Amino acid sequence: MNRKVVITGMGIYSCLGTTLDEVRDALWDGKSGIILDPVRKEMGYRSGLTGHVATPDLKGVLTRNQRVYMPTQAMYAYCATDDALKMAGLNQDYIAEHEVGILYGGDSTAEPTYLGIKTMIEKQNTQHIGSGAIFKSMNSTVTMNLSCLFKLKGINLTISGACASGSHAIGLGYLLISQGLQDCIICGGAQEINEYVVGSFDGISAFSIREDAPEKASRPFDRDRDGLVPSGGAATVIIESEESALKRGAKILGEVVGYGFSSNGDHISVPNVDGPARSIKMALRNSGMDTKDIGYINAHATSTLVGDQNEAKAIYSVFGDDMPPVTSTKSQTGHEMWMAGASEVIYSMLMMENNFVAANLNFENPDEDTKHLNIPAKRIENYKFDAFLSNSFGFGGTNSTLIVKKS
Repeated sequence: MNRKVVITGMGIYSCLGTTLDEVRDALWDGKSGIILDPVRKEMGYRSGLTGHVATPDLKGVLTRNQRVYMPTQAMYAYCATDDALKMAGLNQDYIAEHEVGILYGGDSTAEPTYLGIKTMIEKQNTQHIGSGAIFKSMNSTVTMNLSCLFKLKGINLTISGACASGSHAIGLGYLLISQGLQDCIICGGAQEINEYVVGSFDGISAFSIREDAPEKASRPFDRDRDGLVPSGGAATVIIESEESALKRGAKILGEVVGYGFSSNGDHISVPNVDGPARSIKMALRNSGMDTKDIGYINAHATSTLVGDQNEAKAIYSVFGDDMPPVTSTKSQTGHEMWMAGASEVIYSMLMMENNFVAANLNFENPDEDTKHLNIPAKRIENYKFDAFLSNSFGFGGTNSTLIVKKS
């Protein structure tokens, strides 16, 4: 089987907004979601920069017994998924009668793990940790919570692929549906954003220290970039077979047509050129599309020196003179980590739907590698494109590339 896989719903909870309209407007306006967090400076962080994502208030929405098992990233994911399900027209009656699955990207749960151990040490009694701690601290916390809250009956699996997790979740969902193993899957990625989760990144000087101007700190592809800015939230994409969507009378927003993946087989944290290039080529082969068919590339580019440099080389090696506009929305959001592969599909979808490409903020001076790309420093308006490619790369050399087109 090789069924068409379409997108019928989207939801997001990010530093750019908590509705699709808010996020679309932020992309259009070039709004930055990055702030300077004084708590991090008090804790001894070299960099206090972070994306700002408010914790949802789910009192009155979920019961206390339901909320006690949820860390913040599960709360973000609940909000994003609830919106996406409503957009797709998937209510509880439908879910009760069909095998709707969930594949969600997530690769750590630092805060509940730290707080549980801290309580155990201080109280010298494990019973004080609390009944919800185990479910909050597991990597699969989002899928286990959401599968129970929405009473899902299909596949139930967390995808841990570092910063490619959200992208791999969509890609694997696409494969399952195209092969007839599932009809509909909730896909996405979630990332907690607090002072406990990224201290080790700060400890290896991975973050920008441009604290005097937080909105200028994340500068993918720019010659003067000095590190990434951590961020988080959650993004959900509902994908299903075209047959399922048409049968339900759902509005089709787009079609997932290609998924590529690879492993660098190299350094654990330093990306190379070959792995990303193979991922991009595989996605193009899988989609049956040519480089000329891609109207926009959403790059992984996190604002690190070697990462941006090698991705630029990889993109140029594949696209050459067929180069479409290339931007990294991380210039506005910072690096949303386990969430990024899913959120950047939504950001790209919003741009494709509204005929624009958001500016690559803070791109002032290219370097020897980034100068070969078509990187717009200002918003491109009235730009119609029918397909985009989105890259996501992670520690350990895991690479994922998705291609989505208008239906």
